[in-house]
Amino acid sequence: MATERYNPRASEPKWQKAWNGEKLFETKNDDPRPKYYMLEMFPYPSGRIHMGHVRNYAMGDVVARYRRAKGFNVLHPIGWDAFGLPAENAARDNKVNPRDWTYANIETMKGQLKTMGLSWDWSREFATCDPSYYKHQQRMFLDFWKAGLAERRSAKVNWDPEDMTVLANEQVIDGRGWRSGALVEQRDLTQWFFKITSMSQELLEGLDTLDKWPEKVKLMQANWIGRSEGMLIRWPLAKETAPAGETELEVYTTRPDTIFGASFMAIAADHPLAKKAADGDIELAAFIKEIKRGGTSTAEIATAEKRGFDTGIRVVHPFDPEWTLPVYVANFVLMDYGTGAIFGCPSGDQRDLDFANKYGLPVVPVVMPADADAKTFQIIDESYVDDGVMINSRFLDGMTPERAFEEVATRLSGVTVGNRPQGERKVQFRLRDWLISRQRCWGAPIPVIYCDACGAVPAKALPVELPHDLSFEKPGNPLDHHPTWKHVDCPECGKPARRDTDTMDTFVDSSWYFARFTDPWNDEAPTTLSAVDGKNGWLPVDQYIGGVEHAILHLLYSRFFTRAMRITGHLNQVKEPFAGMFTQGMVVHETYKGPKGWVQPAEVKIEETDGKRRATLLATGAEIEIGAIEKMSKSKKNVVDPDDIIASYGADTARWFMLSDSPPERDVIWTEAGVEGAHRFVQRIWRLVSEAAPALAGVAPESAGEGEAGAVSKAAHRTVKAVGEEIDRLGFNKAVARIYELSNTLQGPLAEVAAGKASPAMAAAARQALEMLVVMIAPMMPHLAEECWAALGGEGFVANRPWPEFDPALTVDNDVVYPVQINGKKRGDLTIARDADQGAVEKAALALDFVQKALEGKAPRKVIVVPQRIVNVVA
Repeated sequence: MATERYNPRASEPKWQKAWNGEKLFETKNDDPRPKYYMLEMFPYPSGRIHMGHVRNYAMGDVVARYRRAKGFNVLHPIGWDAFGLPAENAARDNKVNPRDWTYANIETMKGQLKTMGLSWDWSREFATCDPSYYKHQQRMFLDFWKAGLAERRSAKVNWDPEDMTVLANEQVIDGRGWRSGALVEQRDLTQWFFKITSMSQELLEGLDTLDKWPEKVKLMQANWIGRSEGMLIRWPLAKETAPAGETELEVYTTRPDTIFGASFMAIAADHPLAKKAADGDIELAAFIKEIKRGGTSTAEIATAEKRGFDTGIRVVHPFDPEWTLPVYVANFVLMDYGTGAIFGCPSGDQRDLDFANKYGLPVVPVVMPADADAKTFQIIDESYVDDGVMINSRFLDGMTPERAFEEVATRLSGVTVGNRPQGERKVQFRLRDWLISRQRCWGAPIPVIYCDACGAVPAKALPVELPHDLSFEKPGNPLDHHPTWKHVDCPECGKPARRDTDTMDTFVDSSWYFARFTDPWNDEAPTTLSAVDGKNGWLPVDQYIGGVEHAILHLLYSRFFTRAMRITGHLNQVKEPFAGMFTQGMVVHETYKGPKGWVQPAEVKIEETDGKRRATLLATGAEIEIGAIEKMSKSKKNVVDPDDIIASYGADTARWFMLSDSPPERDVIWTEAGVEGAHRFVQRIWRLVSEAAPALAGVAPESAGEGEAGAVSKAAHRTVKAVGEEIDRLGFNKAVARIYELSNTLQGPLAEVAAGKASPAMAAAARQALEMLVVMIAPMMPHLAEECWAALGGEGFVANRPWPEFDPALTVDNDVVYPVQINGKKRGDLTIARDADQGAVEKAALALDFVQKALEGKAPRKVIVVPQRIVNVVA
């Protein structure tokens, strides 16, 4: 009897409605079962989901469903990272309110995500732009301020004079605003900072406790924090060149051992010495103004041409009063790093070498390989940065750099300059305080009021809510020119005052949302201490999944926020927000290009002839170019719409393909052939179940120990063990492979069952194996699993079934396979009981047909048996 094909269009909405009706995935905080918190990075409501969402959320859903089946009370929430510049730009361009644009997008994306059958607890949903959310964020801001973790101070920013706003470093391109094209200026503005630097060492040491984080992510964070041990060295200024009132230049260096290779000093454009030198020097002042137009991002500085201006000031070498070095203002030195000054050692730093070669400055090698000759060793176009021995360094010659460091530190610490040591050891961090002020309207308002009499005072009525009537008619921040919103009475003295019109960086919104999910109904506090305190609390998140692009800032800010919340009494005991972290790869696709530019995959037909692939336009048949495989992006049009895939194949097919195609930490290449293969497997599973189900009705599941039925039971129990272990380690593709293997094993026995030819033992073993298979696919293909469970006459939802128990005795392989060599060349294999002794292995090997044939009736000269490994017959 032919079986109807599985129809995801009918099945998937049916089961989603059933789950929702039973509130199957809503989590109770007081549930006595052990807790497990599964969280994926929440989405930005851009308007449409993409295949990256599908992959990320499919992975998280497998973990959540698996942990429920293992007996945990699983918290698996969802919300929206809803503030940000895209909404503000859309509001300005489309003349809509950013609130309306954002909530409309949320509704659209929510509808899309619900078609995926994800086991989220929607009752805990919130958006970060909800006043009920940012009310608590504002309360924490004020608590951080009170605790000394937030402060307001002057800072240098990139200012777009046309858009009248601060730009991030990444938004400055060739010195111009990314949108307006105006020349960017560097301005000093009074801004709010979170003092993340106060926790630099703690954040660094905390990485050692995160044993369930990828090593590459921990390394990225450690490098961003950037702890270095070096020296602060005070270089005296040559009196005849020093501006009035200046006597020394402080430099922080991690390589004091290279001090005899110094050939110049470089200072930032904002350095006090640069400013004094520019007084009366028109050319220097113009140079400083010019380089201030450039961005200050690390990437831009690294790639920009190195430029400098000789100030005429000279410093005196700490170990030689007759040796002076020029002081340059340079575009690659920032005031925010170290002391805003460096000494350039061209032989040991490529940046310094490029600068020295450009301006004709000396290049003196001071470290060479241990086996090099000091008389001939030289540096020309490439600096030497490895270990070795000191040369051209007077009393340091012959030492290792490490020993030279100690010698310089000892000598300089014993010399005073202006009643202070000329050199002192110092630990420095690359990490800078977190500037959270944004001159934008679509963000959480900073809850501070400025009064001419009282100064900066905290707002008392929270939330400080954004106005609903935002206007983008004037350039700049709409909150600045709102007719009434910023005008308010001082909460201290009652006099007219004004609100802070800056909003918080959107990274603030996402730095604590994981805590809010534990109790989003709490109106009095960000979360409930009892819900996050002690061994039964929700935090830290057990497993967090998201893109590696957030490996530094988002994760680092969340780690800071967790500590700051603990200090201010909003959390107890929890030090790290995420116990487990996983960064999935991207979804990539071929690109296609026609005469008029990039073409979408849906518009392309791919054919393969004689091993060669050819792409043509579906509409015209015109041949087009097949380009590189790249990250899905709107600009290259190599985007696949999840709605189209789900409509064509169903959500389970999309989920299965995302989980099966490659290791989860690597990129997955989206192909039509791959999706079609996943869909064929969905149909195959349905056929296995639906064809055998009538014959299995009334059959009790039971393991078999021997014979063909025993082989079925062993395969099923081994698969249960392996799939559970792979999901535990997030090896989704390997778990999928084991399920494929089991389905292959079951195909023959289930055909016997369906034909009524199976023995009672086989029917019972097949029933058990099939039930195990259905429960195992439930985290990955939940709708199909429910349909199969119903076909088998199972009670309730398979989503509520416990994970199958495996019999350890059935997972042990009692056989071992020996490769058999004859005269050192493999000729075949021997399968024999694992506990067979050496004599039995030798006897069985000599009885093999291919061994007998090779011996030609003669006795072997020698038989070498390596237990559990190999047999070598010497003829």
